[in-house]
Amino acid sequence: MSLPDAFQDIAGRVNNWGRWGADDELGTLNLITDEVVREAAAAVRSGRRIPLALPLRRDGVQTGMIPGRIDPLHVMVQINQELFGPGTVACSDDAVTMGLQAATHWDALPHVSHSGRIYNGRPADTITPHGGAEFSGMEKVRQVVSRGVLLDVARARGTDRLDGGYAVTPEDLDAAEELAGTRVGAGDIVLVRTGQIRLCLAGDRHTYAYPSPGLSIRTPEWFHARDVAAVADDTLTFEVFPPEVDGLWLPVHALHLVEMGMPQGQNWNLEELSTACGEAGRYAFLLAATPEPFTGATGAPVAPVAVL
Repeated sequence: MSLPDAFQDIAGRVNNWGRWGADDELGTLNLITDEVVREAAAAVRSGRRIPLALPLRRDGVQTGMIPGRIDPLHVMVQINQELFGPGTVACSDDAVTMGLQAATHWDALPHVSHSGRIYNGRPADTITPHGGAEFSGMEKVRQVVSRGVLLDVARARGTDRLDGGYAVTPEDLDAAEELAGTRVGAGDIVLVRTGQIRLCLAGDRHTYAYPSPGLSIRTPEWFHARDVAAVADDTLTFEVFPPEVDGLWLPVHALHLVEMGMPQGQNWNLEELSTACGEAGRYAFLLAATPEPFTGATGAPVAPVAVL
């Protein structure tokens, strides 16, 4: 079944295929130029560093709703082992099995496909069982450092947490931008706070997962108009869940990753950042958020840090 006309119309307006050349694999990350990074560094005033990642732990955010996306299973493979004989320095080593999108992460551009295509019009079957993604795998990203802007939609709406199933609109983004006192610009990384992560932090993983507030299908055009480099939020599903349009699953994923070539992040803990930005009266900062460079991966863990 083909995607509805409403989706196709938006896709046509935000499509970036060929914008940075037929061989491009980075998409909107191309918008993070040296000049953008220099200006981002100027956003640092106090030097306060705020971590935005959830702990990697066995009882993490996953509930089994997404098949195969397992929370980290951490084991010790050696404990205080004297590798070079009795009385020598001893070593302890670890191993982990996990879904790469299990906790705080970036989705790479081939994470989703539609109509048999991924970003820049490449065939979806270039993703294979053993090689992973031939194009735009996470190792191609290399570095993500830019100006971050927190759009605190929950605070702008006068609440700690948006209701489950609430669709964040362009008007909500405008209101949060006004609260921030900073206009989102080219190369910025936007962090959208809904407050949903508060449920996860309180131990309620199931309500955290569903129903969830998230971005509306109307918002990709807002990010496209501002030339945003990437977007992350504090939910499991990123976009509103269940979907706005009955039967149209993950349309925002498809518009961001496939059409725009714009990475998106989920499960970012924005609570401390929200408090800090509110106290400081400013919502722009230097953001370091480079994913782990798994070759061929369609997503990868990240431990982002905001520097105010």
